[in-house]
Amino acid sequence: MNRIGIVILNWNGKDLLEKFLPSVISHSKREWAEIIVADNASDDDSIAFLEQKYPDIRTIKLDKNYGFAEGYNRALSQLNHEYFVLLNSDVKVSQNWLDPIYHQFENNADIAAAQPKIKDYYRKSDFEYAGAAGGFIDYLAYPFCRGRILDVIEKDKGQYDKTIDVFWASGAALFIRADIYKKTGGLDGDFFAHMEEIDLCWRIKNQGHRIICDPNSTVYHVGGATLPHHSTRKLFLNFRNNLFMLYKNLPSNRLLFIFFYRMILDGVAAFKFLLTGEFANFTVVFKAHMSFYSMLAKFRKKRKVLLPLVTKNHHNEIYRNSIIFDYFLRRKRKYSQIEDQLKA
Repeated sequence: MNRIGIVILNWNGKDLLEKFLPSVISHSKREWAEIIVADNASDDDSIAFLEQKYPDIRTIKLDKNYGFAEGYNRALSQLNHEYFVLLNSDVKVSQNWLDPIYHQFENNADIAAAQPKIKDYYRKSDFEYAGAAGGFIDYLAYPFCRGRILDVIEKDKGQYDKTIDVFWASGAALFIRADIYKKTGGLDGDFFAHMEEIDLCWRIKNQGHRIICDPNSTVYHVGGATLPHHSTRKLFLNFRNNLFMLYKNLPSNRLLFIFFYRMILDGVAAFKFLLTGEFANFTVVFKAHMSFYSMLAKFRKKRKVLLPLVTKNHHNEIYRNSIIFDYFLRRKRKYSQIEDQLKA
């Protein structure tokens, strides 16, 4: 039986498949692993390429582009593996990438999800933005990583080679138990893309499970292959989805307090865009908030479903201070400068 399903979600990514799929095939030859490509109704020649070049690889053909979140939900619902790996199509894997985390799952029943060390494909001595050596959030739900705080990315010098518990595992290479994925509701399709894995991990943590980063496994991620880093669409999704995530997962006694401060900080960010002449970005922040408000009734129903499932609200992997304040005012720009406060 193939216990791990390595699922690559593709949308018009024939060039990425051509470039990165060979490494996945070469380094995933295990009797317990299967590679699957789920296609979000691409209109390039992705499917023809796969059928001609890799006829033995299983493909799942979705009827339209459901985005990252719902695309994975629909693909994974058709699989019966014990573990899933959600792997971006722009990731090159290393020779020993599967085994360490597979053995973590086999030997530790309380680990629900995990990620490898994620390094930059083009600058292989650097961590990669979307995950680095494991994800965290601060008390206002601003995400950061071991190896990447805001826009400061560290070089990998072995300083974060210890396997540790983290708050979220990157969707670029997310290992997860299939039963936990399904039990917790999977990725939220209303997010479409961006921060959906943090939301999923928050739900997993609230239900009492562990998430780890095991740096004994390493992959190399391009990042921004679908949406460029400076895309207004990406900015919109990040601002809006962060609000979705907060509303769904915060405990009731902190919800209004946190939202009050987030509204202030989002307003500050918007006017910073205005002052620097980034008018499109200024508008995007307000569009994101309007989109959040328009869907509030729907997310209120989701929150009511999730609250009774919460077994744990205090997480050591949530930074108790403001990462924004520490970054700009205290000049703390490396994870090593704050890690002691995450152990409290």
